[in-house]
Amino acid sequence: MTEIPMTPPRSYRRRHVIPGFGLTMGITIAYLGVVVLLPILALILKAAGLSAAEYWAVISSARAVATYKITVGSALMAALANAAIGLLLAWVLVSYEFPGRRVLDALVDLPFALPTAVAGISLTALLGPNGWVGQFFESAGIRLAYAQPGIVIAMAFTSLPFVVRTVQPVLEEFDPEAEEAGVMLGANDWQIFARVIFPSILPAFIAGCALSFARSLGEFGAVIFIAGNLPMETEITALLAVIRLEEFEYPAAAALASVMLLAAFVMLFITNAIQLWHLRYVRGD
Repeated sequence: MTEIPMTPPRSYRRRHVIPGFGLTMGITIAYLGVVVLLPILALILKAAGLSAAEYWAVISSARAVATYKITVGSALMAALANAAIGLLLAWVLVSYEFPGRRVLDALVDLPFALPTAVAGISLTALLGPNGWVGQFFESAGIRLAYAQPGIVIAMAFTSLPFVVRTVQPVLEEFDPEAEEAGVMLGANDWQIFARVIFPSILPAFIAGCALSFARSLGEFGAVIFIAGNLPMETEITALLAVIRLEEFEYPAAAALASVMLLAAFVMLFITNAIQLWHLRYVRGD
């Protein structure tokens, strides 16, 4: 009786449904080059048409600086709100079974599917001085729409799914035995969450918050309808760049866009640095 060899012959080649590394990598790089790198290069070249003095004059003007403060400040507040609400929402969706859970889980993705302009119009109708919610705040002397609170709410609405969808899968894969071990050692619920669960989800949590912040920085459609767009008060950087485009000042618009691009790269660098530090900390390097 002939024995069947346990290892395949050297001539055997494993077949993949997807083509080989060279072809797939080439397609990926070509796609990223056309969709991502080429527009960034065009932006940089257009901004390079300004001299150093002209470039600095555009990005450091009083109106531009005011838009930076409004945009970054609002995005930061929206990211902080989403950090708390998104973590809580992900925890509820993973830890509990209740009627309407699937509906709530589906609604989390609504900002992804809803056009941002529609979101802005809806929020304005809801939070405006005569809106269902805004009228009560207006009577108390608090303005939501056409003020910074409205900008923060619009940014938080469009960027909330980033926190939920990055934390939720990690919570679903969390080993319940670690939590049970904490209970056996006498830890209370807060100690278990702070010392066992949260360190495990921290990289995903940081990534979700950073994505939420970056998405808020670049938000345009939902914000312009609810902000009021008053120069020096409620005007965001993206809108000022569009205004410069409408005035046919393309290099100035590219200069303002380059500031936003730089902010996005800084956020990516900080996020990756924090995740790398956490990975080394966990490994004990």
